[in-house]
Amino acid sequence: MPSSSSLQWLSLVGIIWLQVINGTNTNFPAYSSQLKQLLSISQIELNNLAFASDAGKLFGWFSGLAAIYLPLWLVLIIGSFLGLIGYGVQYLFITNQISYLSYWHVFFLTFLAGNSICWINTVCYVVAIRNFLSDRQVAVGLTTSYQGLSAKIYTNIADVVSPYNKAKTFLFLNSIVPVAVCLVLAPIVRETEVKSSKHFSVVFALMFIITIATGIYAVISSLQVFTNKISSLGVLIGILVSLLLPLLLPICVKTKEIVESLHKKREKLRIYHFTMEENINKERIESYEKESEVEDGCVMEEIGVKLMLKRMNFWLYFFVYFFGATIGLVFLNNLGQIAESRGCSATSYLVSLSSSFGFFGRLIPSLLDYFYRGKRTISRPASMVAVMAPTAGAFFLLLNKTDIALYISTAVIGVSTGVITSTAISTTTELFGTKNFSVNHNVVVANIPIGSFLFGYSAALIYRKKENGHGKCMGMECFSNTFIIWGSFCCLGTLLALILYFRTRKFYSQNQ
Repeated sequence: MPSSSSLQWLSLVGIIWLQVINGTNTNFPAYSSQLKQLLSISQIELNNLAFASDAGKLFGWFSGLAAIYLPLWLVLIIGSFLGLIGYGVQYLFITNQISYLSYWHVFFLTFLAGNSICWINTVCYVVAIRNFLSDRQVAVGLTTSYQGLSAKIYTNIADVVSPYNKAKTFLFLNSIVPVAVCLVLAPIVRETEVKSSKHFSVVFALMFIITIATGIYAVISSLQVFTNKISSLGVLIGILVSLLLPLLLPICVKTKEIVESLHKKREKLRIYHFTMEENINKERIESYEKESEVEDGCVMEEIGVKLMLKRMNFWLYFFVYFFGATIGLVFLNNLGQIAESRGCSATSYLVSLSSSFGFFGRLIPSLLDYFYRGKRTISRPASMVAVMAPTAGAFFLLLNKTDIALYISTAVIGVSTGVITSTAISTTTELFGTKNFSVNHNVVVANIPIGSFLFGYSAALIYRKKENGHGKCMGMECFSNTFIIWGSFCCLGTLLALILYFRTRKFYSQNQ
């Protein structure tokens, strides 16, 4: 097994690129209105397709089992080809290459495409955790934040390739890009021998600087003021260059290794240096093991699914996620119709904006984990309270018919959804332990397809009542009642998060 530290960082860069192309479901609102017309379906049927994509997560545990028994590169390839089938067959249908597909065929294909995301995510999580044992929370949080950029990347590419036939363009990109990237990165994204280094904290700090700079560029380039001055191709080139910047870090680490290797060859006291390095390596490995033990020890209890379902903390946590991140995801899935009904033509800008702010939302927890590690354990329920309250306000702000209210609310909901999604990984571990994490967390995120169906279906019913007879609804009344319902449930979620905070406050205070 390769032992080079540079390979560890190269694998991290590979995971970042995989995450960037893996959020294919997040660009759905950018082409949903056009897909609705091409398929001649109702708003309810369109909502069912959004639900199908989320429902793929219900069988995400298949990828977990596959990662145990199959090589990780094969798991990665399987995931990408599931997406190729799911999106590719839809593309062939709407381009008249396939003569007939029923609505339920499209539903199943969307479900399959949604499940493909789980396979690629599983490989990303496993490699990040195994290659950065003591920094696994930071590594996972940092890399998963890049999935928040998926919608922006795909939207930028679509704007350059074919800005008018968006449904066809997005389905084509969603089917081809993940396969191509996974085939290239399969040899790179793999488990390497875990190595500790005093320079790890420095490299992580540099990685965060690059990541934050990328996020700032993503936000600025999503603003219409910026895009009016820079061409779509210029924006795309800028974001692609920012995604190549992390590659500089493994190159620097490899250069340092080569220099150190040449320096050692010139030393006369080879035995002395060999002995010293052996001792240092032992100390580093012991240090990593101790850090891992400490981190694993910061859990409330180690329990399985059966016991977890009997805990009040689980149900509080489940519904906090349900009334927070899940409602946020439903809002983002319906962003295309919401913008259309309000007479806002800048759907692509909105999707890019939500993607960029979602990126920062996912990044914030890992930043806090990095800067506060060893000092205190951050209260995850408290962080959820902090983002749930403004989210409720954002839904009520949407009752204002101005475009600026839509932009601000979209940004706020994007951030909060990203924060809760990223925080959930640590929350599940801290409340219910690490041994059964993969199963426990799959139970927690099962709320996403459930909420996607319930909240999305209710919104579609309200929308249909206001339709003009041609399958469209124009005006604030199309979603005004929906925003009130979503905002009210978000307020309830804030209250539940507050209760969970007080129930777990003692645990977090003991780990300060």
